This record gives sequence, C-alpha cells and structure tokens, in this order.
Amino acid sequence: MSQTPLKLLFCCIFLCLFVCSVWASIHQGLFAWGGLKGTDRYWTIATLMDAYFGFLTFYVWVFYKEIRWWPRLLWLVAIMLLGNMAMSSYVLVQLARLRRNEAASSILAARNP
Repeated sequence: MSQTPLKLLFCCIFLCLFVCSVWASIHQGLFAWGGLKGTDRYWTIATLMDAYFGFLTFYVWVFYKEIRWWPRLLWLVAIMLLGNMAMSSYVLVQLARLRRNEAASSILAARNP
C-alpha cells in the first residue's frame, strides 16, 4: 500500500479530532462534563469521535492483514458496531493462528493467507 493514502487518512483524522476538541473546549470546560443532557454534551461527542477514529486506525491494520474483501468488510462492520470487543477478538484470532514457538510480534506485519 502506498504511503499517500495513509498520510491523507491520518492527517484527516488528526485535523478532525483537533477541530472537534477545540469546538468542545469553546462550548464546555474539559472538567465540566455532566452527561448527555442539554448543552452538556460537547465532550461526549468529542470522545465518541475519538473512539471511532481509534477503531478506524485499528481497522487500517486489519485491512492490511486481510487480503480478501469479505473478511475486510465483515471486520469493518464488527469493529464499528462492537468496538474494542471486536478488536480484541481479532487479535485473539491472530494469536490463535501462531505456531507453538512463534513470537507474538510476528502477527504485526505478516499478512493472512
């Protein structure tokens, strides 16, 4: 995969999160969060955006590892719906595929067959 799409993606993520954080800071103090009611929602929105951009960041790794389109699509849906539960499941599946004496670090760069 070329570096350019990754640079564009992560630049967009950074800028979106920066703008969202500034927006939330203008409307509500960082430690003034009290829930989802009324005008007390800005940091909740910023936190949700941060979480979903984190899911997207993890998915970039899944997209790289998975060669076929169906697993890529299914994992995208699972990660966006289930978040860290799906992400931890994906890592557990990758760890289960390791041979007995293989280092866990080998799952990071190796693509799935």
